Amino acid sequence: MSFWVWLGIALLGGVGAIARFLIDGLISRAAGAELPVGTFVINVSGAFALGLVSGLAVSGDALILIGTAVLGSYTTFSTWMFETHRLRDDGRFKGAFGNVVITLTIGFAAVALGHAIGVQL
Repeated sequence: MSFWVWLGIALLGGVGAIARFLIDGLISRAAGAELPVGTFVINVSGAFALGLVSGLAVSGDALILIGTAVLGSYTTFSTWMFETHRLRDDGRFKGAFGNVVITLTIGFAAVALGHAIGVQL
C-alpha cells in the first residue's frame, strides 16, 4: 500500500469514529431508552453501507478506504458486545437476548438490502 492509502486510512478512520460518536450520542439522547439504540442504529446502517459497497463491486484501494477505514471505524462490534454484557449483568436477560437477536437479524437484512441495491446501480 502506498503512503497515500495509509494516510487515507488514518484520516477516514478518524472520520468514521467521530461520526459514530456523534450519531450514537444524538440517537441515544433522543431515544432515552434503556436499550443501546444508538449502537444498534450505527451497526445496522454500517451493515447496509457495507452491503451497498459490496454490491457496487468496489475494490482495491477504494474498498480499503471505504470498507475498512470509514465503515470499520464507524461500526462497533466491541461496544455492541459490551452493552449486551452490561444488560445481562444488570439482570435484563430479555434485553440482552433481544439485542443480539434483533441486531443480527436486522443487520443481515441490511447487508442483503444494501447489496441488492448496489448490484442494481
